Amino acid sequence: MTRRLGPDEDPDRLYTVTGGRSRAVDAEVFDLVTLIVSESAPTPGMQSEHVRILRMCEHPLSVVEISAALKLPVGVVRILLSDLLDTGRITARHPRTAARDHQLPGADLLKEVLDALHRL
Repeated sequence: MTRRLGPDEDPDRLYTVTGGRSRAVDAEVFDLVTLIVSESAPTPGMQSEHVRILRMCEHPLSVVEISAALKLPVGVVRILLSDLLDTGRITARHPRTAARDHQLPGADLLKEVLDALHRL
């Protein structure tokens, strides 16, 4: 049985949205949980999908959340995000990278805190 494509999955529309590209140059940068944040406001003449991404990413959103909100496949969203990253309009950060940058406490300190809580 073949699945019918919805209006947002029309191959002709997806081809137009991506400018005929089938994969992002920096696809490895954008996994499903990579957080995207806008670094600039939309400008006149921008592609409507780029405008929507910039507006929705004023606060960090994951790639999968953007894909769901736009009702576009993740692969297409990665291409759009790649365009925006190349022009400096967004930043992309993986949550693990963000956590590593904020010096998380070591296991010894966490054990000390847990032991202190047990003593209360």
